[in-house]
Amino acid sequence: MKRLRLSPLLFRRIHKWIGLILGLQFFLWALSGSMMALLDMKQVGGHDAAEIHAHPLPTPDRLIDPARIPGVRQASGLVLRDLAGSPVYEVRTEDGIRLFGAHDGHPIRIDAALAKAAASQMTEAPIRDVVALPKPNLEAREHSGPMWRINFADAANSSAYVSAETGRVLVMRGDTWRTWDFFWMLHNMDYVSRTSFNHPLIIFVAFGTLWLSGTGFYLLFKSFGRADFRWLRRRRSRPEAPVTTI
Repeated sequence: MKRLRLSPLLFRRIHKWIGLILGLQFFLWALSGSMMALLDMKQVGGHDAAEIHAHPLPTPDRLIDPARIPGVRQASGLVLRDLAGSPVYEVRTEDGIRLFGAHDGHPIRIDAALAKAAASQMTEAPIRDVVALPKPNLEAREHSGPMWRINFADAANSSAYVSAETGRVLVMRGDTWRTWDFFWMLHNMDYVSRTSFNHPLIIFVAFGTLWLSGTGFYLLFKSFGRADFRWLRRRRSRPEAPVTTI
């Protein structure tokens, strides 16, 4: 049985093919990084709920006492806030978050119409359609729970994501962000969730790059011979010119 001999020729062949494979990923890293840097940061960032211009809340004397609302006494938290121009009580219980009208105490369910009203505070563009999502998609992956996706008929093809539990606008995305997200996927090599930067694939590529660098230095030194340093020996053996004094 012929034994495998570890020689510079073998390392050179392996180095060549691994360099070709990793070189493609290096190209994708450079391309994706350049494209992400060229995109407008403000357009990529989109808009979040903090940018909504909420209506001023009425004084407490014009609202119902939260203690009169059934189920509020067992709540672990209560917030008075604006929802599509109307004051509501957001009550946190063991079963989740519940909403009640602050004027009458009636329970509120976030349906398509209310989600559209909440999302309309983000932009004046006309609404194209509304889609119910039982769980977040890639565009709203930072959030959890069921939500509504409201698509607008504007130049950016904007989409607002509204929580089906709280009615809050979670995030708003556009075509610029979607372009950035595609190149972000290529950059961090997470082709499934697009969130992890320490998954097995990128770890494998990182160690492959380290091996490629090590073998590259090995082959670099192996490629030199004595003839390459002949000019240095000639320079050392050259006699110095005599110094004459006047």
